[in-house]
Order: sequence, then C-alpha cells, then structure tokens
Amino acid sequence: MQTVASRLSSRTWFTMFALAFTGQIAWAVENSWFNTFVYDTITPDPRPVAWMVAASAITATLTTLLMGTLSDRTRSRWGRRRPFILFGYILWGLSTVLFPTVAYIKVTGMAIFMVVVADSIMTFFGSTANDAAFNAWTADVATSETRGRVEGVLNLSVFLAQIVAMVAAGMLIDRLGYFIFFYSLGGIVMLVGLVGGSLLQDLYLPEESNLPRRSFASEFAELIEINTVRENRLLFILLIFIMLSSIGMEVSLPYLIIYLENYVGVTKTEFSIIGGAVMAGSAFVAIPFGILADKWSKRNMIFVATILSSLGGILLSLVKTLPLLSLTGLIWQAFSVAMSIASVAWLKDLLPEERRGKFLGIRMIFWIAIPMVIGPWIGSTLIQNFGIPTMSNGQAGFIPPPIIFQVGSVISLLALIPLLFVENKK
Repeated sequence: MQTVASRLSSRTWFTMFALAFTGQIAWAVENSWFNTFVYDTITPDPRPVAWMVAASAITATLTTLLMGTLSDRTRSRWGRRRPFILFGYILWGLSTVLFPTVAYIKVTGMAIFMVVVADSIMTFFGSTANDAAFNAWTADVATSETRGRVEGVLNLSVFLAQIVAMVAAGMLIDRLGYFIFFYSLGGIVMLVGLVGGSLLQDLYLPEESNLPRRSFASEFAELIEINTVRENRLLFILLIFIMLSSIGMEVSLPYLIIYLENYVGVTKTEFSIIGGAVMAGSAFVAIPFGILADKWSKRNMIFVATILSSLGGILLSLVKTLPLLSLTGLIWQAFSVAMSIASVAWLKDLLPEERRGKFLGIRMIFWIAIPMVIGPWIGSTLIQNFGIPTMSNGQAGFIPPPIIFQVGSVISLLALIPLLFVENKK
C-alpha cells in the first residue's frame, strides 16, 4: 500500500509502464488483427467485423461502468484496484489464447456467432483489468505535480505498443500464422499481469475511510441523472467531442489493414513496416504537441490536431505507393494521437476526485460504446454499397473502398462544433 506522494517510487513507475505497455499491445491487436483474422479465416463479409467491434465496445463500456464503480467501493487487504488488475490480466491473457479456436468451427454462421462471443469475453476481462481498475489506479496515485509525467508514461506505452503490434504482429502472422501469434500474446499478458499485479502498490485507504454510504445500485443509477450532467457541464462537452471524433476514426480503422491488403495490395509484412514507421514518427510529432497543450491551450491544440488528422485521412485514401502511404498515414495518426493526448489530459483534470472509476466508465460510453457501434456500421454500409465484390473461403463479400476514410474524416471535423461552446482558456 502507499499514500499519495509528490514523487512516485521506481517500483511504481516500472509497474505502471509494464501493465500499460502490455495492455496496450493486447488492445492494439484486438482493434486490428482480430478483424483481419475474421476476414481471412471466416468470411470477407464486412458485417461480422462491425458486429464484433460493436459487441466488444458495448461489453467494454458496461464492464468499465460496473467494475469501475465496484473498484471505487472496494476496501480489502488486497487493496482497492489491485485484485481487479491482478486477476483481470491473467484471465485476459487466457481468453486471448483461446480466441483463435473459433476457426475450427466449420459452420460459418456459428463461427461468426462464436467469434463475437469470444471477443466479448476477452474484452470483459481486459476492460476490468485495464480500462476500469488500471486507469483508475493511475489517477489515484498521481498528483498535480506528477500527472503530466504519468500521462507521458501512459502515452509512451501506447506508442511503443502500437509499434510492436504493427511491426511484430504482421510479420509473425505471415510466418507463423494466427494461432501461434495469439498463443504468444496471451501468454505474455498472463505473465506480465501476474508479475505487475504482484508488484503493484495500491493507494492506502483505511477500511473505515470514505466507505460508500449508498447501495451499489443507487450509486450506479447516479450516472444517468441529469444533475450529473449539470454539475460536470464542461466534462460532458468534451465527451461529446471525443464521441464524434471517435466515430469518425471508427468508420475506417476496423477495416484499415483489410483495405491496404486487398484494395491497395500491401502485404501484412509491408504493413508492419509502414505501421511501425508511422507510429514511431507519430511519437515525435504527438508528444511535443501534448507538452505544448499544457503551455498554450488544450482546446486550441485539439482544433489544430483534428483538422490536420482529418486532412491526413483524406490524403491517405488518394494514394497507393508505400512512401505516400507512410507519409499520409503519419499525418493521419500522429495528429489523431496528439488530439487524444490533449483531450485525455483535459478529461482527467475534470474528473471528480472521489468518483474517478465511475466517470472513467462514463467516458467509455462516449469514447468506446457509441463510436464503435456507429462508426463500423457506417463503414460496413459504405463497403457494401461502394466496395468491390469478392469471394474468400467460399464466402461472398466486399473489398473496402477509399470512401471510408473520406467520410470518417468529415465526421471528425464535425466533432469540433461542441468545442465552440467552451471558453478558450490557457
């Protein structure tokens, strides 16, 4: 156990980075390679990808709401967040190992149903461990003096995890296949969860302090009360921006690798090289933007980053050579990450101190649930109407067209409208 301190121990920094890095690798793979697995091994129909993404998003949101609120209320000798992180990571890794076994099901309809279920189960454990408990723990142990460095470590883990997921994943899948890849990933998540969860120093809270006075149901019901919105007006305006910009990104992101591989003609290994270069370059662009946001204005930085990211998405849809794909992809992703850094840092500044776990769950509604239901549905509709018909594994489907990037970019630009109602302050 530890109390809130102006300086964090090296053990805490190590544990934070290890859990963040591993969790982000797992999420990066789930957000990209799970979709290509369905397209390559089950059916080229874009609808199952949209269904899987939507079901996973709803599961993640409900899980974070419930388990975040539960962890807020937890007082045990194990700690407040630690039990959820330790056991959640272990079960997260195990469910990742079991995910590809759905390919053994020969009836396509049943295979599609089971892949949605398997992804949702994996998401439940991942959201319990990472989205609910781990993110709340990082907010618990950080202070105003350390929060910037904590966010820097968390975002560094995102960059490195994306690079690993992009570079290593495509090459491993090309050489070893999906099964060995998922087995390896799941094993790593279980190992790091066991070690990191054991080393984690939870925030010290005496068992009699700040105990919840209301029932779990009544506290959870507070999430939908109108007073919650009134008391946190600026927070909810920011959440609306996050929702709309995320919808724009989710129109194309679930189909990105499928588009590059089947429409442009990029192999998984080539995508790994492009993706690794894009994410490495993004770090050099996005992190200075995040630092500048603290010195200038998070609102202004969000405006600039969103406009440039949308421009990059449109340009990406117009090119086919590897150098131009790398350049436009860099613009698209680097400024998307810069926007995310500024908006998440701003969001955590606005979280009510005693209800961080619960409000991180509210964030999931706007950041995950709604965007990942609406965005992939828009993308799937566009693919069915404008895509190129194809056959794979005896199943009919469509190759994604460039229009998904163009429509997604326009939606992201519309996300700036709510921020016009926010006073521009440093």
